[in-house]
Amino acid sequence: MRMDNEEESRHVEDRRASTGRGGGVDMRTMVMLWPIIRPLLRSKFGWLIIGAGVAAYLMGYNPLSLLGMGGTSSHPVNKAEDEKRAVFIKKVLKSTEDVWTDILRQYGIRYTEPTMVLYRGYTQSGCGGAQSQMGPFYCPVDKKVYLDLGFFDELAKRHNAPGDFAQAYVLAHEIGHHVQDIQGILDKVQRAKQSWGGNSRKSNALQVRVELQADCYAGIWGHYAQKKFHMLEPGDIDEALQAASSIGDDTLQREATGRVRPDAFTHGSSAQRVKWFTRGFESGDMRQCNTFQ
Repeated sequence: MRMDNEEESRHVEDRRASTGRGGGVDMRTMVMLWPIIRPLLRSKFGWLIIGAGVAAYLMGYNPLSLLGMGGTSSHPVNKAEDEKRAVFIKKVLKSTEDVWTDILRQYGIRYTEPTMVLYRGYTQSGCGGAQSQMGPFYCPVDKKVYLDLGFFDELAKRHNAPGDFAQAYVLAHEIGHHVQDIQGILDKVQRAKQSWGGNSRKSNALQVRVELQADCYAGIWGHYAQKKFHMLEPGDIDEALQAASSIGDDTLQREATGRVRPDAFTHGSSAQRVKWFTRGFESGDMRQCNTFQ
């Protein structure tokens, strides 16, 4: 993916230096940890363990990673590689700003740029605590995309979806949610979920439609970004399709439990995610992205 000569977005809030690799500990985390901590308080050896954990945290390492709560950023950060990724993803963000400003203008809609928050481990968002293991997400409350760059290591190694265009697809999907927010779609979906009084099956099915539309919007971004910036190289689209496929609900469920439960889907199957990204990329037409019909 050729982005060497493109500009970086100015709508970036870089919290990497202030959030630390170990992340933070909020009240919910303390409640979860209390059954573990309480028996340790009864012995000198327990106090030694707690002290070692505190010392590790202050040194920038995450003791919670030993309990499977540390997320991707518990590993040492290669600062040079991290900065290279930051520059790249800022350029991708700028391309989404240019593309969606032009597209929405055709529909009489003004595009307002979201802010991308780069962090490590843990930070606060308008939608609550953000932890690296949650993956990238868009918060409609503060109009920000939250991204721990360590997620791209997970995407490449755990999900077998390496490549710069795979990374660009991930951000373009989150920006797709911002476009939905501007259109009022997210608000309508939230009201519908509330009216169902906690019916998880109906809510999940509706959320799948939201996510597939964001995939389609990511494809639309790719369609027009290629026309505007001539950024694609051989294999780039395959990278995006591999990423879409590898993080489909059926694939993730099968890897985690060995079985698939469609009623628990929240993002769509691998085939669905590939289908809707492809539809957006090939058509370049927002009207082709109505997943709610």
